[in-house]
Amino acid sequence: MFAEATVTAPDYLTTLLWLAPLPPILAFGLIALFLNRYRQLSSTVAVVSMIASTVLSFIVFFNVWQLKDLGKAPIRSTFPWLATGDTVLNIGVGVDPLGATFLFMVPLACSLIFIYSTGYMANDPYYTRFFAYLSLFGGSMMGLVVSDNLLMLFIFWELMGFCSYSLIGFFYKKPSAYRAAVKAFMTTRVGDMLLLLGMAYLYAETGTLSFHEILHNESVLQSLAAKPAVLGLGISAAGLIAILIFGGTVGKSAQWPLHVWLPDAMEGPTPVSAMIHAATMVSAGVFMLLRFFPLLQATGEHSAAFTIVALVGAITAFMGATIAIAQYDIKRVLAFSTISQLGFMVAAAGIGAYVAATFHLLTHAFFKALLFLASGSVIHGVEHGHHHAHAHHHHHHNNPGSHHGDEHDEHSEHGHHEEAHAFDPQDMRNMGGLMKRMPITFATFLIGGAALAGVPFITAGFWSKDEIFADAYYHGLVKGDGLATLVFVVLVASALMTAFYTTRQVAMTFLGQPRTEAAANAVESAPSMTFPLIVLAVFALFIGFINIPKDFPLFGALMGDGAFWLKNFIASMLLEKPEALKFNPVPVVFSIGVALGGIALGYAVYGARPLQAGQTDPVEKLPFFKFLYNRWYWDELYQLIFVRPMQAIAYGYSRVVDKQVIDRVLEDGYALGARVTKGFAEFDRVVITGFSDTVGRIFREAGLWVRDLQSGQVQNYLLSGLAMALVILAVFVFLFQ
Repeated sequence: MFAEATVTAPDYLTTLLWLAPLPPILAFGLIALFLNRYRQLSSTVAVVSMIASTVLSFIVFFNVWQLKDLGKAPIRSTFPWLATGDTVLNIGVGVDPLGATFLFMVPLACSLIFIYSTGYMANDPYYTRFFAYLSLFGGSMMGLVVSDNLLMLFIFWELMGFCSYSLIGFFYKKPSAYRAAVKAFMTTRVGDMLLLLGMAYLYAETGTLSFHEILHNESVLQSLAAKPAVLGLGISAAGLIAILIFGGTVGKSAQWPLHVWLPDAMEGPTPVSAMIHAATMVSAGVFMLLRFFPLLQATGEHSAAFTIVALVGAITAFMGATIAIAQYDIKRVLAFSTISQLGFMVAAAGIGAYVAATFHLLTHAFFKALLFLASGSVIHGVEHGHHHAHAHHHHHHNNPGSHHGDEHDEHSEHGHHEEAHAFDPQDMRNMGGLMKRMPITFATFLIGGAALAGVPFITAGFWSKDEIFADAYYHGLVKGDGLATLVFVVLVASALMTAFYTTRQVAMTFLGQPRTEAAANAVESAPSMTFPLIVLAVFALFIGFINIPKDFPLFGALMGDGAFWLKNFIASMLLEKPEALKFNPVPVVFSIGVALGGIALGYAVYGARPLQAGQTDPVEKLPFFKFLYNRWYWDELYQLIFVRPMQAIAYGYSRVVDKQVIDRVLEDGYALGARVTKGFAEFDRVVITGFSDTVGRIFREAGLWVRDLQSGQVQNYLLSGLAMALVILAVFVFLFQ
């Protein structure tokens, strides 16, 4: 039934590609339909299904990871699905170097998050529902990665939108949670509408949505680049399509100006935050941008499409870093960090640094998943400490006979109510001193923070950021590209702030003395939560070694033939092979300088003299602190220019059109209908019923008269017969004479 694969490949590889997304999707169906009453069984099915998907993906990856020309001739399997006139839309799967790389990262990260969730969500009353949605989330991302065409990618893209809505609003009884879910859904729909327009335009121009037939076909790309776009916009069709498709990335990957949904997405459970920020949702946006990078290339090096991508990424990177400095919610700091780091990747793609953007997306997935899961462990431990302190206080002062034990607070993230006295276990001002109370969480969080800050040589984040800097420096300050120079300066400043706010976060959370009883009584998380942290920490340290430049001093020689593996592997994705950059110490100095400088500044402010209980955060002394704390007032601006006008229009429509026009028409219609109905009722009574009653009365009277003639006397009957005979005779005589 399946069409031939593009290259000669074992049949089982294409079969595995079809099967890889299925286990978690089937787990969703099983849990939703049959296992929703069985907590342990549902989580077991979810975890096993994700591990099965990981195994299938790894088999594919380790069979293709050494194929140098996989990008030119990907392994594919398709079959016709939807006829559209003279053409037909295919559905299919495929694996190329970009897809293979994510077949390694996505299921592995998802599996670790699933395992972590079994401990983190253990006491939640909607445990089975959580694992059902989480399974569909993971399966949808897997389907997106193996998709062979844009239509199939879009289907899984929208499935992830549904999953994000369901999981962000998981605690739906909290107004802030369901509002955040609606905000995420509506904001990402804006980007998805642009993507849908780009998809329709691409299909109209090419007659296909196959990645291979479009993105690896030089004649198709040249044709799109040569043809002017519709509406006379002064750009090529390729440029407009690329910009529209990039709109989907802006929404999904929370780039400015559609970034506002991602910080509020923290209302969902922490494992969901890790899924969204590392393994699925936001990674999908940049993944699609990288998938369509050949289309960007076709628009030209200094095209409007490249400029828009680079500027959006640079603005987002800088903005996210500045806002993260002034946040106190441990997860929101990481949320704005994600926005900023995604900006790094988008800006890199915007200056043509395809490999660097892919590399940073890969490393970021591991260390950001680590940071979110470690922050969840912190929240979990602080909640436990708050319970312990609260129960102890209650036991000794209010009700010595009560027993509150160590169960989760019904008002915590795991419940659906708000604490009466508003204790926030996610506020870093309520933490401090957790290094001794939670040593494993501290060690792994420190490793993740070091990777995010770009600690030189020993973390994956350093290598991927350094490659972005190297590309930006080369294209900007060596080749004289003004846009690349701007990107380099903005990203360097953003990286400096990243190292600073990461150090601030580590110090406020783990160093010094506990600032609350909750922090003083915090405990280390269960092994089901700490095990994924340890695994992710290993990747956060070492995954960067897959793309060390060959001519990098010492490390390039140590890697030998393994140096630049990622670049060599995915270079065949592009029609134009990326330019090999010679080692330049200047961007490396910047990479090391901003990382160590930001860490040193953060340590001087927060580490050397950790905050004490009640002490004012030094950042609050900045003149623009309020501006940063309120997120540059983007939410307020959107309320002013979008939300309130739309609400006013809706209210005006309701008050004027709905009530004054539609309701009045309907009410007058009801009245007219009532009068017509009354007229018909009168007509029925007088005419229809009256006529039928009269006829009935006549026949009744006639019947009564005839009945009187039935006397039973023979002489009367004879007389009647004689009279009738005379009448007949008379009629005969007069009529026929």
